This record gives sequence, structure tokens and C-alpha cells, in this order.
Amino acid sequence: MKSNLLKKHAKSFYWASFFLSNSTLDKCSSLYNFCRTLDDIVDDDNTLSVKKEIFSKFKKDFENKNLDNQIIKDMWSLIDSEGISYQIVIDLFDGVKTDLEEKVVINSKKDLIVYSYRVAGTVGLMMSKIMKVKNKEALKGAIDLGIAMQLTNIARDVCEDKARNRQYIEHNFSSIRAIINESKAFYEKSFTSISSIPFKSRFSVIVARRVYRKIGDYILKQKNIDNYNKAGKIYVPVFEKVIQTFLSIIDFIKLLFIKNLNYDNQLNHNILEQEINLNERI
Repeated sequence: MKSNLLKKHAKSFYWASFFLSNSTLDKCSSLYNFCRTLDDIVDDDNTLSVKKEIFSKFKKDFENKNLDNQIIKDMWSLIDSEGISYQIVIDLFDGVKTDLEEKVVINSKKDLIVYSYRVAGTVGLMMSKIMKVKNKEALKGAIDLGIAMQLTNIARDVCEDKARNRQYIEHNFSSIRAIINESKAFYEKSFTSISSIPFKSRFSVIVARRVYRKIGDYILKQKNIDNYNKAGKIYVPVFEKVIQTFLSIIDFIKLLFIKNLNYDNQLNHNILEQEINLNERI
């Protein structure tokens, strides 16, 4: 099944996927498998030169529509059926390519937001296309949710990234706390946009948003860098996922009363649009 990788590597998303229709889950799994393949290229134990070679071949195969590769074939099927902009996928490749360096250091908020858009905001945008979201303001919110989740990943994976010679934020607890607070702003801005997701897929996104955001709370419970370093990869336990799923019902009801969607995270998107023309993607 296409969802096997989702089940193995993306526990929070897999939990939320139970609330999707089979056809939507199948498409989301195809997208996840494509993204996971890219992640595995940069994160495996090959030398940098080998990883660059594999990445270049995969990108060329994608651009040339090598349909002998099932993952590429499924991705092109999504692009064609869901009206996904080709440029969004190229943005994803550009983001992943950022990590194909001996040492990766991000030094500014702008670079962090652009990177987070490329590796995760793009995924939020493509997921929204799969879920048949049409409203452009809502699609901006989907980008925000993707960025929020990527900032959560960065906060969780500081030790893992350091071992790979990557520094998106400094390895201290104040920096970790700051990026979690930054992620909260993006989570908040994404909320009302969920009201534009068709009814049958909406609850799944509400659950995913709540559960993923909770990772940040569990990181903050470590209280200091020593505890954080010892904690390993931090996950949301099942009992907490159950609680957040029930709380998602309240969110679902709140969203029923959203009549006019007024996007209000323009400050951060102005930073992003210094490098990315979002109108071309949306």
C-alpha cells in the first residue's frame, strides 16, 4: 500500500489520515512517497558527491517524465489531475538541494522562512490542491501550516541536524524556544484557512495541525538543553493524540462559523515574496 511509508515515518500525519477518504489518502500517500524519496536522498549515509548524483538523476527523471519510476509516475499523475503548479515541485527540489552541502547554516529569518516554504510550505500547498481548495487566501494559509510544521521539525531535530552538519538554529534552548514561538504564529494564521477545505477532508487537517503543534509543547517540557539533548526524538504520545483529536471537534465547530476569510499573515509573506512569487504558485 502507498500509505506504508506514511505509517512508518510520519506518525502524526498517519494518525490524522484516518479521517480522509480512501481516494484522498491514496493521493496524499503518493505525494508523501515522492517527498520521502527526496528526503532519503539527502539523509542517507552516502558521500555528498554520491547524494548529489542521485539527486540530480531523480530531478532529471522527474523533469523528463520518466514514468518507469513509479513514484515519479504517481507524482505526475497528481500534477495533472489536481492542477498542481510545476513550479511548486521545483521549489521543493530547490529546498532539498539546500541540504546537499558539507555544512548548512541558516543565518537569517528570511532564509529560514524561504527554506521552510520550499521543503514544507510547498507540501501544504500541494495537499490543499489534492483536497480541492480553490480559495487563494486559504492556499496562503496552507503554506503557513506547512511552514509551521517545518519550524516544529527544526525545533525537534537540532541534535540530529547537528550530527549531519546542519544548523538551522543555534544549539541552545533559548533558540529552540524562540523557533517554537515563531511556529505558533504560523499555526495561528493557518487556522481560519481550514474553513475553505471541503467538508470531507477538513477534520483530518484540523487533527494534524493540533497534533503536530503539540510536539512543540513536549519540547518545551524539557525546560533546558541538557534534558533536550537526552530526550532523543520527541513525539506526541497516543493518549495526547486522542485528547487533541477530541479537541479538534471544537475547532471543527468554530470553523463552521467562519464566513469571510481575511488572510492576515502578510508581514511574513512579504519576507517570503522577496524570493518567491506566490501568485505564480497559487
